[in-house]
Amino acid sequence: MRAIVVDSLGGPEVLKIREVARPSAMVGETLIRVSTAGVNYTDLGRRERGWRFSAQPLPIIPGLEVAGHRASDGVRVVGLLPTGIGGYAGYAVVRDELTVPIPDGVDDAAALAALVQGLTAWHLVVSAARVRAGETVAVTAAAGGVGSLAIQIARLQGAARVIAVASTEPKRRLTLELGADAAIDGTPEGFTERLLGANGAPVDVVLESIGGLIVDRALKALAHGGRLVAYGQASGAANMVSLDDLMDHSIGVIGYWATPHMRDLIGTRRTIESLLEYVAGGRLRAVEGPSFPLAEAAQAHASVAARATVGKVTLVVDEVARTTHAR
Repeated sequence: MRAIVVDSLGGPEVLKIREVARPSAMVGETLIRVSTAGVNYTDLGRRERGWRFSAQPLPIIPGLEVAGHRASDGVRVVGLLPTGIGGYAGYAVVRDELTVPIPDGVDDAAALAALVQGLTAWHLVVSAARVRAGETVAVTAAAGGVGSLAIQIARLQGAARVIAVASTEPKRRLTLELGADAAIDGTPEGFTERLLGANGAPVDVVLESIGGLIVDRALKALAHGGRLVAYGQASGAANMVSLDDLMDHSIGVIGYWATPHMRDLIGTRRTIESLLEYVAGGRLRAVEGPSFPLAEAAQAHASVAARATVGKVTLVVDEVARTTHAR
């Protein structure tokens, strides 16, 4: 089968396409003929720096999520690979619990959005921030795969007002179409004032994935009892948070990482099923971003790194299979 292989850590150029042996499924596993693979920001970190918590043996085939057909019966499914290994390939082996049928009428990109990005957005809003009905929520990188879903999930949780933060006018227009009440620029200079002005008052929750100065400015816009949930550092900048500031204003900073939640296989499957039902029923819109041929995985990574994309970025592995839908 064709696959993207990483022999050494580094920039997008280390993503090489080659022919490799097809994997075999063991008991408790499902073999999926992959039509489309999802691209996630986590893939970039894995390619560049290795696994977050331990040394990474090389070579690997990267990729957290796939859509395609179950090899045993041809049913369209999505599959989640929590290790982040195995997705950028013609075939992938996925745990049975993390292999979920795709509802009729849902295409590959929309189905893939319900996996890593959907799970992340869901747990940001529900598990980490614990958004309650009537609260106000600000979302940075709001036109991205996670942000675009977080806007809508916050609404489903009863948020009274959602403020989207995005870098360009087209991105801000998209967030308004998705249900944000207001959309503002994320430039750190003047950010606190723009956020307060857009909401008319301090906000209860900020979902933040950029890091650096925007975190400092967002903390100044939190209401009493407010929470900032940090789930990424796209800028590469770190932050030092003052305990005095947190105590003086009764606010909190919460870190979120998706992998621990994925260890609950049954809970993860149920959440994926719910998200897919929301997509199929029109209650959740998965924004489909650019799609690249598998051989252009390096370009896909470069585009994501440059923050030049919106929505779900995908790799087309099998064009014929990608356009075949279950009857």
